[in-house]
Amino acid sequence: MSNIKFDFSEKTALITGAGQGIGLQIVKDFISSGAHVIAWEKSKDNITELKKNLATDKLTVQEVDVSETKSCQKSAESLQEPIDFLVNNAGILRDKSFAKMTWEDYSSVIETNLNGVFRVTQSLLPHFNSENFKRIVNLSSVVALYGNFGQSNYVAAKAGVIGLTKVWARELAKKSFTVNAIAPGCIQTDIFKNTDSKILDSLISKIPVGRMGLTKDISQTCLFLCSKEASYINGAVLEVTGGLTV
Repeated sequence: MSNIKFDFSEKTALITGAGQGIGLQIVKDFISSGAHVIAWEKSKDNITELKKNLATDKLTVQEVDVSETKSCQKSAESLQEPIDFLVNNAGILRDKSFAKMTWEDYSSVIETNLNGVFRVTQSLLPHFNSENFKRIVNLSSVVALYGNFGQSNYVAAKAGVIGLTKVWARELAKKSFTVNAIAPGCIQTDIFKNTDSKILDSLISKIPVGRMGLTKDISQTCLFLCSKEASYINGAVLEVTGGLTV
């Protein structure tokens, strides 16, 4: 899949969960499109890899735990420039059936995947540019739309993200924001690295386009939602699933 050419020169994008998978791809594509990227990442190992593999003056990396209010506020206050785009991507998994899921399993996912979106966005709101061009993109999931076995915590969080997206789309539009969500389907990341081939084949058989999604399928959707071409899209939830839910 070739890059769609967006020009984000003179723009600054802040990405959470930027050290691997979809978040890393979003970072790379924003940089390729000319933006300065501020990467918020919790894992020290991922931060080391980011700095080593993306050695560019267009990247600033900060160690941030989105599940901690003070961490978000401190990092937001340290920003040296206003931001134009925010992509809330950070998330964790703690999958178990409902009967076996502990409160810690549940609350840790809610704290990062849902409350993290709230605290990150609230801490950064005063740090957006003063122009009439601001974008917030929240990463939800297709499972938020129809549920998934063993993911009470994840589904609840991602459904909540859709709710926040729609409220903010209404509240922030008058301040020149658009706020949208992306609901990825089965995306080819490390999550599936050790999955049995028969299980993968069964999964792919349910996807009309006949393949799993690529991280670039999500990153290019994200860049589009941040572009001027998407200026009339607000409060939307874009399913990027290959037709999984058709």
